[in-house]
Amino acid sequence: MSQISSSSKKGVFSATVLANRQIGQRFHRLRLEFSADGARAFAQFKPGQFTQVDLSSAALPPEQDTPADLLDASRRELLLRRPFSFADVTAEGDKTFAELLYCVVGPATLRMTTLSSGDRVSIIGPLGNGFRILGDKKTALLVVGGMGAPPLQHLAKTLTSEHAEIEVVAFAGAKAASELPFEGRLDEISQQLGFSLPEFTKYGINSIVATDDGSAGYRGLVTDRLQQWLDEKSGLTPDSVIIYSCGPEAMLAKVAEIARDKGIDCQVSMERRMACGIGLCQSCAVECRVDDSSQTTYKLCCEDGPVFDGREVVFV
Repeated sequence: MSQISSSSKKGVFSATVLANRQIGQRFHRLRLEFSADGARAFAQFKPGQFTQVDLSSAALPPEQDTPADLLDASRRELLLRRPFSFADVTAEGDKTFAELLYCVVGPATLRMTTLSSGDRVSIIGPLGNGFRILGDKKTALLVVGGMGAPPLQHLAKTLTSEHAEIEVVAFAGAKAASELPFEGRLDEISQQLGFSLPEFTKYGINSIVATDDGSAGYRGLVTDRLQQWLDEKSGLTPDSVIIYSCGPEAMLAKVAEIARDKGIDCQVSMERRMACGIGLCQSCAVECRVDDSSQTTYKLCCEDGPVFDGREVVFV
């Protein structure tokens, strides 16, 4: 078994912004560069790990550029760092480059849109434990729900570059095409045309899109499409398949249920509000089952996760 988890010393590092571009109505990609100690630390950043980013010094956008529903929140003082996972990490010589995918939903991400080339940001990381690659698997299914995309894009790169023997298929779902955090004319996607998301196609991975309203791909829940796909693949043996998932908790609960019913290994990346990210504030508890017992215990999303075995999490 190959463990994708924290293998580098975490710390506080400074990163330089190289680019900050908008890819959708509220989606942006921030490209960062680390050098010196930061480059060495983040070169070992694993899919599923996360960082804590300080955005307190980032400027506010002009009022006319601020979404109406964020006008009041935009003036809020930012006291805490915000957690983000990287969508891509590349080490080149003495530098490491990272891609951070984000959605503008509050005062911190709103300010993040004002970062431009040359700006510096303070980042704590690498934090948490990432996805684990089990050596006997032949098929890996990546199930994305909305903004659960970044760690699974990173995992897609790792799987195809380091474990070419594993077939990878990506499933991506959202309420509507406008809420899929990918590039391109997503409103024109048709499953009948065999569309694949560029973010996965570049790694040679086929992708299946589902939207609740049918505005892109399959009409319905991505978990329904996953269930359908698994039912159609009668030749797959459960012990040769693994599911990796990140997204809304209701989706993760259903993915874990499908995996359990099929006898398939499943790893889920959980999300909690993290004030510190290093286990001090105890604010990110996840209820988990205790092996061979009816009892449960609480683990910290920031230290024990954010990736957990789907069978151990007690979903509400």
